[in-house]
Amino acid sequence: MVAVGAALPAGCSLHLERFTPRASSGGDAPFEVELRRSNRTVAVAADGTVLAAVRAELPDTAYSCEQGFCGTCRQRVLEGEVDHRDELLTDAERAGSMLICVSRARGGRLVLDL
Repeated sequence: MVAVGAALPAGCSLHLERFTPRASSGGDAPFEVELRRSNRTVAVAADGTVLAAVRAELPDTAYSCEQGFCGTCRQRVLEGEVDHRDELLTDAERAGSMLICVSRARGGRLVLDL
């Protein structure tokens, strides 16, 4: 966005907006995430994120915005139902992946390809 603003001719203005990811409906519950390739399981607190729990075990896990905008933290979901809280992924992409910075499990467990 900064590059676009810098490339505009003098006198032109650019209006930018950022939207927050879809909020929870309240009452988030803790759940587990199995990291299949790493042979580890992490606990995600009711007020925590999958990203934070994963990075505690795998600190090199990629991320950037932590708001569900950029897609850097996208991970493949092998099992479990996801409560998608991003506005980035298409329905087709949501069928097999999630943004771990904002999305959560709909049940008690997810399995990621990590």
